[in-house]
Amino acid sequence: MSESNNNSAENSSADREARSVTADSGVDQASMPKHSLLSRLYTGTGAFEVVGKRRFYYGLTGALVAIALLAMLIRGFTFGIDFEGGSRIQFPAGDGVETSQVETVYSEALGFEPVSVQTVGSGSSATVQIRSETLDAQQIVTLQNALFDEFQPEDRNGNPSRDAISFADVSETWGGQITKKALLALIVFLVIVSIYIAIRFERDMAVAAIIALFFDIIVTAGIYALVGFEVTPATVIGLLTILGFSLYDTVVVFDKVEENTRGILHLTRRTYGEQANLAVNQTLMRSINTTVISVLPVIALMVVAVWMLGVGTLKDLALVQLVGIVVGAYSSIFFATPLLVSMKERWGPVAVHTRKVLARRATLAEKGLGAKTAESVGAGASVTQRAAVAPAPGARPTGKRKKKAH
Repeated sequence: MSESNNNSAENSSADREARSVTADSGVDQASMPKHSLLSRLYTGTGAFEVVGKRRFYYGLTGALVAIALLAMLIRGFTFGIDFEGGSRIQFPAGDGVETSQVETVYSEALGFEPVSVQTVGSGSSATVQIRSETLDAQQIVTLQNALFDEFQPEDRNGNPSRDAISFADVSETWGGQITKKALLALIVFLVIVSIYIAIRFERDMAVAAIIALFFDIIVTAGIYALVGFEVTPATVIGLLTILGFSLYDTVVVFDKVEENTRGILHLTRRTYGEQANLAVNQTLMRSINTTVISVLPVIALMVVAVWMLGVGTLKDLALVQLVGIVVGAYSSIFFATPLLVSMKERWGPVAVHTRKVLARRATLAEKGLGAKTAESVGAGASVTQRAAVAPAPGARPTGKRKKKAH
């Protein structure tokens, strides 16, 4: 009798649990009104598969890293004069002065070609900038005379003058100091960020955030190598700036993940990965808005300062910020959070909890409840046996649950 009563109690408990699970999924979801992509994106209820499709995003992330590394190894970086040292020659660009003409005069005067020649600015403020290896005093005089005889640059008073041609030398030692300070600033930044996230959230989130930051650095540097822009101190400043943006976006998503997964180990209806995917959906629209708002002024900076005014320093700063903002938004949504879920579901209490939830769903499915009993939010499970999971991603609740009578 005792064993019979126990079996009856277990069956009754399972039935109550099944009715609770199927309260919102016991109707035909196909008959429910359909919501547009933008509506689901705006409300955060779209159940877009991010965590559930993390293998795809891992592959995409790996491909981006591979391309970036190949670009850095094959093409390399074009370091500016501040990092490599050398001489910079500058003079007003008169009417009809072409960079090819300047290169020819330079080569004929000194017997070797300059590193680069470019026109900066437009109109009356346009100047010609020549970057070359370090020149001695005699070479400077020779080049100055050759440039003056050919182009007759004018001073501020509008009179042709040799003084309109300026020279500036940057030693390799100073460039090396700039490099060391830049690396030191990056290391200090990463250490402080790791400590903050580990204290504010937890260790796994800190590890995922730092790996995402390294991804941002590698991809941004790879694109810089592909484009071939000079690496200047402005580039380093821009890189540190976009790392801060990427970290900010990642912390916002992680904050929502922490909120959604609080107390998850005491529940058996959803996995950690599913709640993390919900957090990504809830912050997705915000991340898109922040990225667009951040990119617009950078694009304006590139158009006005670079194409119209020709300010080379702003060009370096604008490019690294534009690339970094887009890459940082991608990593915070499609890489950092899926990586966090993979780390959690590999070992520890979250892994045990995930197996427990999936085993419970399998048990309910075996009792004949099928797709109407196994609840899912459409993402985050670490296994592929999910044929009996319902409702479908993006399904809306059919109504309020019936309250228990008191």
